[in-house]
Amino acid sequence: MTRLEHRVHELTVGQLAERSGVSVSALHFYESKGLISSRRTAGNQRRFSRDTLRRVSFIRVSQRVGIPLSEIKKALATLPEGRTPTVEDWARLSETWRADLDERIAQLERLRDDLTDCIGCGCLSINKCALANPYDRLGDEGPGPRRLLVRHGERSRRPHAAREDAAASAAAGSCSTDC
Repeated sequence: MTRLEHRVHELTVGQLAERSGVSVSALHFYESKGLISSRRTAGNQRRFSRDTLRRVSFIRVSQRVGIPLSEIKKALATLPEGRTPTVEDWARLSETWRADLDERIAQLERLRDDLTDCIGCGCLSINKCALANPYDRLGDEGPGPRRLLVRHGERSRRPHAAREDAAASAAAGSCSTDC
C-alpha cells in the first residue's frame, strides 16, 4: 500500500480507494448518494479532500453495525465541511445513535438466546409453539416474530420470561394438547 504524504491535501479516487480499502465503484456510489463529495480538475478528474478518508471510514463502520445509508447521510450532514471533524464532532454524532444501537444489541441478544427455540411467529408447526404461544396469542401483538422483535423504546425482557410464563400456564392446565 502506498503511504500518503502528510502534505498531500487532496486524493485521487484511486488513492482514496487504496487507503480506505473501499473500491472505486463504491466511492462513486457514495458520492452519487451525497455521502462524500469531490471537486473536479480541469481534466474532469475527481479530487477528494483528505478528510474524506475519515468520512469513508465512518461510513464503513456504520454500515458494518447495520446503520442504513440514509441515516449515515443525515449524520454526515451535521459534520463541518472543509475541515477534519474533531473528537467532539464525532462524539456528538455517535451519541445520536446510542439508543438505536442499544436496541439492535438487545434484539441480537434475544435472537442468540432464542435461536433454537420458538420465535413466536404463530406458525404452530413446532410442538413447542403450542406451549410457548398458546392459541397464537402473540398474533394479537402484530405480525412477525414477536418474541424476537424489540419494539422502539422498549428494553429487552428477561430472555426466557415468555417461555417461563407459557410453561407455567401449561402446567396449570390452561392449555390442552390441541392448543
